[in-house]
Amino acid sequence: PGGPAEPVPRRPLVRASAMPGFFARARRHPSFLLGATLSVLLALAALVSLVWSPHPPAEMDIPNKLQGPTLLHWLGTDNYGRDIASQLLVGSQNSIVVGVIAVGIGLAAGVLLGCLASARRGWVEELVMRLADFTFAFPALLSAIMLGAIYGPGLVTGIVAIGIFNIPVFARITRGAANAVWSREYVLAARAAGFGPLRITLDHVLPNIASVLIVQATISFATAILAEAALSYLGLGTQPP
Repeated sequence: PGGPAEPVPRRPLVRASAMPGFFARARRHPSFLLGATLSVLLALAALVSLVWSPHPPAEMDIPNKLQGPTLLHWLGTDNYGRDIASQLLVGSQNSIVVGVIAVGIGLAAGVLLGCLASARRGWVEELVMRLADFTFAFPALLSAIMLGAIYGPGLVTGIVAIGIFNIPVFARITRGAANAVWSREYVLAARAAGFGPLRITLDHVLPNIASVLIVQATISFATAILAEAALSYLGLGTQPP
């Protein structure tokens, strides 16, 4: 009694990490693991093809055309003797390019129009939405046919057609999500403080709808790759080889 008090031992601080929980949840979803594996393989194929491929993709070997898989040609050859494995490796670059650029076109223009419609309302919103409805009447395939008839088929034609089709998709999603943000209290407080529509859109609207746009961009990226493959199959997209 009367002596110095013994110090109370402190418990070590445990920092919670979100990554273990994320991977634990991901392992319970086979569809997520399958999609992640395919995405990684596509990216790796594109990276490897930048520096190496089994054969030049356009090199023809007429005596060995239409062969099955062999040690020389892993996946066989086409009707001109071109190595199919090399074409698939190099073709993965086109898939990623189409996805990134087509989604970028739709994201940039669609977000701009959607934010404009939500910020101005009235006849501006009505005009933007009616233009989106009009664009929906021309799907990517029909747009590619029209552009191909004018400019000829090719990679650029497919990218532009898919990008134009993505614009109304992002415009509608942006407008709907932004309308919900514009009715929140902090936006009303910003308007009462004298901030204009542009400042409110940049400071409050876009940060709060970014997650919705990211999810839609990933979905549109996969859809763009499939659409480009369909256009190429019909002779309107990337041309052989």
